[in-house]
Amino acid sequence: MTEQSPAGDPPPAGPPTSALALADEFLDRSTPLSRVRNTLHRYPAISPAIVLVLAVVVFGVLNDRFLNPANLSLVTQQVAVVGTLAVAQTLIILTAGIDLSVGAVMVLSSMVVAQTASQAGLPAVVALLLGLIVALAAGAFNGFLVTRLKLPPFIVTLGTLNVFLALTLLYSGGATVRGAEMPELLTWTGATFPLFGVNITVGVVMMLLLYVVVAFILQSTAWGRHVYAVGDDPESARLAGISVNRVLMSVYLAAGAILAIGAWIQIGRTNAASPNAGVDLNLDSITAVVIGGTSLFGGRGTVWGTLLGALIVGLFRNGLSLAGLDVLWQTFAVGVLIIVAVSVDQWIRKVRK
Repeated sequence: MTEQSPAGDPPPAGPPTSALALADEFLDRSTPLSRVRNTLHRYPAISPAIVLVLAVVVFGVLNDRFLNPANLSLVTQQVAVVGTLAVAQTLIILTAGIDLSVGAVMVLSSMVVAQTASQAGLPAVVALLLGLIVALAAGAFNGFLVTRLKLPPFIVTLGTLNVFLALTLLYSGGATVRGAEMPELLTWTGATFPLFGVNITVGVVMMLLLYVVVAFILQSTAWGRHVYAVGDDPESARLAGISVNRVLMSVYLAAGAILAIGAWIQIGRTNAASPNAGVDLNLDSITAVVIGGTSLFGGRGTVWGTLLGALIVGLFRNGLSLAGLDVLWQTFAVGVLIIVAVSVDQWIRKVRK
């Protein structure tokens, strides 16, 4: 005879829903593949670190010149500019946004710095401050359109990309300012010094210090936690008392300041300021962030992963170039890396929290 409950109803046909959810979660975590996914979710920098090591080993075996100190010096110098821009891009992508105008803002800032110093005769420090003001204004403009007009970051920065490029050409007249025409302080970031047989530029050191500072801020300050919270779920962040618009605006301003530093590094790297420089830097910065394990959906990632991503892009381009492959195939390889990185991100996001 079937046992009845005190109310006369039959007992439930199976375990409670919560029990089923717990059982599913236990089973999901018990499989090796799920444990790998959980680990990658908790430590996003693991994936790019593995790819970086494999790239060094493979390219080092394929070509003896790859690990040559002179070649490594070239790679680090090439990564300095992209790596700096990628820091700004990381902050914005952590908030579930994207900035297609980072390269254009950097070039505009660099032209303001170079021309005010070379043609207006202003001191180098004043020129750098003007470049910083211009980059901050550009970041504030992007932030205003995103926070006040509620426009999608992709559309906003796609539009301002063209606006800033046009302003750069109008301001500079399309002319390049050579390093010899500028004060030494502006090209100082291109100065080199030996370190373990590798020539490192001042710009590379500035980039690494920038990573240390931003990593500390994101990990150890309330502002950093708010950035992650807004990117993960803006509505929950708002209910928790976080001013979402204020955080977003501060992120775009911080990105502008970082881009001004990138402009200084770019001038030293090329020993010139050109309005046509950095055509591909927008996409390269996004590539570094995505390969570095930062989620395009916001709320997950680290700047150290971004640094690894920038190194991966630089090493892939350099290694494929040494292998004699056409530049088109180098671009093809980077495109494949992006697709794989986004696919892995989608897989990782399915992890049970």
